[in-house]
Amino acid sequence: MSKVGVPKEILDNEYRVALTVAGASALCAEGHKVFVEKNAGLGSGITDEEYKKAGATILPDAQSIFADSDLILKVKEPQPKEVPMLRKGQLLFTYLHLAAHPKLTMDLCKTGATCIAYETVQLPNGQLPLLTPMSEIAGRLATQIGANYLERPMGGRGVLLGGVPGVEPGEVIIIGGGIVGTNAAKVATGLGARVTIFDLSLDRLRYLDDVFGGQVRTVYSIGHYLDNLLPSADLVIGAVLIPGKQAPRIVTKDMVRKMKRGSVIVDVSVDQGGCIETIHSTTHSDPIYEWEGVVHYGVANIPGAVPWTSTRALTNATLPYCLKLAKNGYKAVLDDPVLNHGVNIHEGQITHPGVAEAVNPKLVTA
Repeated sequence: MSKVGVPKEILDNEYRVALTVAGASALCAEGHKVFVEKNAGLGSGITDEEYKKAGATILPDAQSIFADSDLILKVKEPQPKEVPMLRKGQLLFTYLHLAAHPKLTMDLCKTGATCIAYETVQLPNGQLPLLTPMSEIAGRLATQIGANYLERPMGGRGVLLGGVPGVEPGEVIIIGGGIVGTNAAKVATGLGARVTIFDLSLDRLRYLDDVFGGQVRTVYSIGHYLDNLLPSADLVIGAVLIPGKQAPRIVTKDMVRKMKRGSVIVDVSVDQGGCIETIHSTTHSDPIYEWEGVVHYGVANIPGAVPWTSTRALTNATLPYCLKLAKNGYKAVLDDPVLNHGVNIHEGQITHPGVAEAVNPKLVTA
């Protein structure tokens, strides 16, 4: 039997919660104790009373959750006030994105806790089952957000992505044809925009050609062609992911300077450092800034804007792994190679090579 704790998220405008009522019920049914911080689920439409009916215990504050739990379930990486609450032997299961946060990485090492990242849990075929649902949501929102900021009162060029009869539609460039890029393209094509997807995998581009039936233009390579097409873009969506590693900077400052004034960049990969050289992290309460006349949106927790949907999609994906960790503790990681990929930090050491390379290349052994 394990004690599973669910603190309230404290990142700016983060309304998701790491466990639904169904998830709490499943854990309690297997004999585990579930502790949920007071009002942790309200932002996602879940009341304390609903958690209680599922068998969970409501605790008054985060300190109580961290002190009483063997396994901590979160949505976002621990914030500075939460890190000291972690302790040796404790398991933390959450999105971490440590390649973009070297100080947090080293601070987590000092706690002695085992930190398991949703985004690096990886299936044998390379798929990332715990990142996929949030990538689907972030991709769809990226186009929706970009369309909003293209409106003139929001600082954009005043372009309607779908256009109207007699007026050409907007141009959308998506860098990366993975889950984020595919879902961004679904919304963009649905709106009637002209869409180009860049990717370095011919197999992925073939797949996208089949999926979209010729509705999108697919382009292999990212250098020369991207440089030539960016000046025509109204909306650019960064959707590059290398699991566990910092995102490569694909769009340079010089390339951004060539873009139209009032065009919009939404870099979904900002949580891994971003693939646009001019991007930096922003928050839901202060989401955009301009650089050389181009609107930049750099919110690192985009799915937090739709917590009702995101929370339920997240628990649907994470619950089987939560049950394994609650039942077997760290042994679950040793027994399950898929879950083992998720371990980023264990007993003070960085164990994921992508994180080690980003934080301190000297830690990566040949």
